[in-house]
Amino acid sequence: MVMIIKNEKSPSSHFPAQNLHFSSAHLPAKKTIFVLMSHNNDKRLFLIDAYAMIFRGYYALIRNPRLTSKGLDTSAIFGFTNSLIELIRRERPSHLAVVFDVGRTNVRTNDFADYKANRGETPEAIQAAIPYIHRILEAMHIPILGVEGYEADDVIATIACKAEPVGYKIFMVTPDKDFGQLVTENIKIYKPGLKGGDVEILGVDEIKAKYQIEDPKQVIDFLAMMGDSIDNIPGLDGVGEKTAMKFLNEYGSIENLLANTHQLKGKLKEKVEASAERGLLSKKLATIICDVPIEFEEEYYNLDEPDFEKVREVFDEIEFRRLYENLYRAFKPEGMEHAVTDPGKISRYDKVNLSKDASETVQLDLFANFEELEQGTSSKNTIAENDHLYQLIDNPMAQRMLVNNLMKQRAVCFDTETTSLNEMEAELVGMSFSYKKGLAYYVPLSEKRDEARQTLEIFKPFFEKEDVLKIAHNLKFDYKILKLYGVGIKGNLFDTMIAHYLLNPDGRHGMDYLSEIYLNYKPVSIETIIGKKGKNQLTFREADLETQTNYAAEDADVTFQLYEIFAPQLQKENLEDLFYKVEMPLMKVLAKMELEGISLDENWLKQESRDLENDLKQLETKIFELSGEEFNMNSPRQLGEILFEKMQLDPKAKKTKTGQYQTSEDVLQKLAPKHEIIPHILEYRTYQKLKSTYVDALPTQIDKDDNRVHTNFSQTTAATGRLASVNPNLQNIPIRTLRGQQIRGAFVAGEGKKLISADYSQIELRLIAEIAGEENMIDAFKKGEDIHASTASKLFKIPLEEVSKTQRSQAKTVNFGIVYGQGAFALAEQTGLSRTEAKQMIDAYYENYPKLKEWMAEQVHKARQLGYVETILGRKRHLKDINSNNFVVKGHAERNAVNAPIQGSAADIIKIAMINIQKKLEEENLETKMLLQVHDELVFESPDNEVETASKLIKTEMESAFETQVPLLVAVGVGKNWLEAH
Repeated sequence: MVMIIKNEKSPSSHFPAQNLHFSSAHLPAKKTIFVLMSHNNDKRLFLIDAYAMIFRGYYALIRNPRLTSKGLDTSAIFGFTNSLIELIRRERPSHLAVVFDVGRTNVRTNDFADYKANRGETPEAIQAAIPYIHRILEAMHIPILGVEGYEADDVIATIACKAEPVGYKIFMVTPDKDFGQLVTENIKIYKPGLKGGDVEILGVDEIKAKYQIEDPKQVIDFLAMMGDSIDNIPGLDGVGEKTAMKFLNEYGSIENLLANTHQLKGKLKEKVEASAERGLLSKKLATIICDVPIEFEEEYYNLDEPDFEKVREVFDEIEFRRLYENLYRAFKPEGMEHAVTDPGKISRYDKVNLSKDASETVQLDLFANFEELEQGTSSKNTIAENDHLYQLIDNPMAQRMLVNNLMKQRAVCFDTETTSLNEMEAELVGMSFSYKKGLAYYVPLSEKRDEARQTLEIFKPFFEKEDVLKIAHNLKFDYKILKLYGVGIKGNLFDTMIAHYLLNPDGRHGMDYLSEIYLNYKPVSIETIIGKKGKNQLTFREADLETQTNYAAEDADVTFQLYEIFAPQLQKENLEDLFYKVEMPLMKVLAKMELEGISLDENWLKQESRDLENDLKQLETKIFELSGEEFNMNSPRQLGEILFEKMQLDPKAKKTKTGQYQTSEDVLQKLAPKHEIIPHILEYRTYQKLKSTYVDALPTQIDKDDNRVHTNFSQTTAATGRLASVNPNLQNIPIRTLRGQQIRGAFVAGEGKKLISADYSQIELRLIAEIAGEENMIDAFKKGEDIHASTASKLFKIPLEEVSKTQRSQAKTVNFGIVYGQGAFALAEQTGLSRTEAKQMIDAYYENYPKLKEWMAEQVHKARQLGYVETILGRKRHLKDINSNNFVVKGHAERNAVNAPIQGSAADIIKIAMINIQKKLEEENLETKMLLQVHDELVFESPDNEVETASKLIKTEMESAFETQVPLLVAVGVGKNWLEAH
């Protein structure tokens, strides 16, 4: 069967392709033809190898896949569509078609069952992409070709051979070297250039030179001789690329070579003769078929004007925000307006950059290596091509006029430029503002702090105006910088970084990345202005004013455009309450915590360092004694040789790609019961990490001005909604070991103050009982029972008071393991039970907590239906792999479907508590400060005379942050340092 699809205009019959079903097509009475002005008005037919373009688009973004707000991987769709549009814009073809492989059977597999047998399963993201690509092509009125049982190569070849005699020049858009055999004076291979480079067109001369042959048809013999690993064509034994070229030069064809094997010598002669039959088969396999049963009906290949509305529908569905503009420009370049609103000339200079000639746009090279592809995946507009008006506002009069203008706006984006990314040491260089696409203003600030403050005073009315929405990307940074300069920000706030995080928590949230993805615009890189990191890197202040203006104004402009995209999406996804009532108020709370910092006792850390050094030496001595020789403890290779070659601890020990044994922590944990050396090695690693990561590193991160450490809390790192602590990370200080706990002793309260630690007790277990409605668990919590002992009592069917320490420990492992989707294998490893015993325990667990099991099944079902799960506040976790055919991948997504709502809900609740506590502290004019958040724990610094009042306030607000029938309990401790308080 033949497939030709073109907006239901083709008289040919349709058939299912890639699980798609198309209705019958009917030839209309009249057909309107739209043809772009092609080069020299000649007949130029471009035939695109669909899967070549689709696969390349997908793999170009494999490291950073493009995902929609619902988790759909659109990398393949984006790469394909963008390349197609660029091809049309650049080449102005008169005729065009896209050719797909269709159907499972292939004429070549009848001759050779293993043909292409080495190819893996098509990635699921590509399989999901095909229906969307078909819809886009149909909306663009571009023919979709394919003939069942034949490859796209064969269809392209047949159409090319039929189009050539009737006056067409044909360009085969494909990376496949097999196509060299088809090249004639009018049939050529088309390779787009990389990053705006020249297009490579391979004609007769180029193919002859490439393979050192006399006739392009000899490409078939070349492939027959050397084989093709991609298509699994066997070729002749012992013949590689150079030998094949040599043979072709001497014999001209594989048949002539095989007729003269007596001229060959040694092993090569034996190998060629032994594989002669296979070589002839290879030639048949490598020969592209030119008589596929498909007709070339010229009118259906005309490049029509797309149905723009239908294209927009598909693009909106898969969140291709700016690709539509590129499509429109490709077909109607004269219809794009370049008007820029003139806000009035209030600067000593202004600069408008109009679009350059479209031919200078960067193009994706479908055939480059992946590293190049990642950088050149699509044509991105830049400041040089985009219409914009960026103005320098560098005098008080113009600045006051700008402020008056800003205060009239509903929403304004602002951005700060500084000398450093460390807010505690950064100096403010300038500010930029934007409230309309393509329009932005830059205000430079003096390096003299007093003069900078005078300029900021002019802008205070804007920042303090309640009814103007202030927009920024990574707003917390700007908030802190301005706070350090004495400027507060009031009213509603909108952080585009946090907005995108809520829409796509698993994605990347950098402004430059979002600009390229959503706006198809590549902003100026800061490194092009100040240089790469290192001693020679400049500060932003050292750049000239025009450079500063363009860079800073562009940031504000781009961020405002992102706001215009993300704001409606938040509403559409029902995320506005979570954004405006939780994440944005929390941003202010976190900014205040970060500015406050926490004191460190350096002498405590110095003593801890000495103690750890002594412990490490003792452990090293013990390890050497047990191993029978000394070796470098920090060398995985040497450690692996000791454990697996000398001591023979695991005959089946795995090696890395470099050939050394795997000695990671999880590998060693499994070996712990086999020899006493393993626990000592694990302990050594733990102590070494404590020493290097915390004890020795923390003193270097103390701020010189206030002698405190200022961590940074990220709202956009963990997909579950949890906060992350960075620079330094204070959330990962181990507390399960005495050594780890000791580090907390270095965090101290100031003079006349105490630290207060408030920690939710088993909040995730309480929430899973609450959300699942598991009555047995709810009842235990309401009675105030030890939930782990209560679970053990039910599992082992014994009275609560008879539960042993071991049984409670095993029940605790099950309780927490269930939340993380732990199976019998993992439970057995953690508890020391056999897998059968672990399975029995899990079965018993679900028998006692049946509603919990029902809820977990419902979560997985919901995820499969909707593609996401939600927390109690509607925070979404998209699970794009929930319907994967890969068992391991799907299992991981299923575990997240259960865990994300619980862990995310716990994160939601402590965020609400933090907002409410901060509000209460301010309302009651208390000097108590919130300093740290460590997942379920909050740490405060309180004057001695406020400790009792503050402790009660904190406990009350945390326990009442969210109304639940299962009581949320908080343990509060007080001490001179964090160790005492916790």
